[in-house]
Amino acid sequence: MNNSRRRMSLLVAGHAVNDLYQGAVPAIVPFLVAERSYGYVAAAGITVAATLLSSVVQPLFGVLTDRRPMPWLVPAGMTLAGVGIGLSGLSDSYLVTWLAIALSGLGVAAYHPEAARLARRVAQDSHVGMSWFAVGGNVGFALGPVLVTPVLAFGGLAWSPLLAVPALVGGALTTVALRGVHGAAATAQASAGRDDWGQFSRLTVVIVARSMVTFGLGTFLAIWVTDRVGGGPAAGAAALVVLFGAGAASTLLGGVLAGRFGRVRVLQVSYAVAVPAVAGVALVPGPAVYLMVALTAVALYVPFSLHVTLGQDYLPNRLGTAGGVTLGLAVSIGGLGSPVVGAIAGVWNLQWGLLSLVVLPIVAWVAARGLRSPVRV
Repeated sequence: MNNSRRRMSLLVAGHAVNDLYQGAVPAIVPFLVAERSYGYVAAAGITVAATLLSSVVQPLFGVLTDRRPMPWLVPAGMTLAGVGIGLSGLSDSYLVTWLAIALSGLGVAAYHPEAARLARRVAQDSHVGMSWFAVGGNVGFALGPVLVTPVLAFGGLAWSPLLAVPALVGGALTTVALRGVHGAAATAQASAGRDDWGQFSRLTVVIVARSMVTFGLGTFLAIWVTDRVGGGPAAGAAALVVLFGAGAASTLLGGVLAGRFGRVRVLQVSYAVAVPAVAGVALVPGPAVYLMVALTAVALYVPFSLHVTLGQDYLPNRLGTAGGVTLGLAVSIGGLGSPVVGAIAGVWNLQWGLLSLVVLPIVAWVAARGLRSPVRV
């Protein structure tokens, strides 16, 4: 048991290190703009190199690992994610920079399907264990700017190789510590029942809708709250702290609730609560908006880890594919919602833009209403 806890702790920390490099990309872009005078199109291209490529390739890695488990992709993907970011500041060539960021996105994509499979096995199907694994990714994403900003502010883009250090250390430690699980992971892809693509497709709709809400709020929440309550940028930053802080805690809560009430029921109730909560963010005046932000965080993050385990149980013979979609494609594609919110805000105002997001938890709730508890528990 102690050995399992140690391995799960390592997977949680590894997930944090890996997803740190997803959060690093938006933090690097301002330095590229400042030092190399990138325009908006060039800056957007850097983001596309990381997010779009990663989200498209991730399910492909899932398909490959379903055919032949490749546990070595966990440390290799993590290392590649860090090396790509480390190389991103070394050349004045836009193409070289773009390829370095794309390399990092490729590493992120390679990591997730096998890591999700290993985490499920080490957690011994515990919902709480998988919640911890999911929290690791959320924390890592938030830490990306914390690592990038002071390093590049002090040394400029020339210091970007230092950003690869966490991945190099984490990859080496993961390689050593997971040796004992490699054999089991390679042979335990047992047929545990029939793959239910109908239910998995419905779950994917839920995840995409949830992701679009999260990206939309993450993009515009600080601006909205600053205008709503005053207090300058600190007020907006505090709203983001509430959103992501309460979200991380709620990811753990999701595992506990699922053990008591069942995953499907928790999903349905969460998205039902998300409808008035998101509307409240746009409508509630004054400091009370922070309460609505916290409620929204709970409603959107409680189901986060449950998506992964449900996806794996709907596709018991394709755990890599399930992990690649639930942790990759369906999440990353949520970024497509932010430009729509911005367009609506440009035509009317930001309040109407945020109100448009209410449609998405409704879609998620309707889709979740059709979910059934999988036979594999």
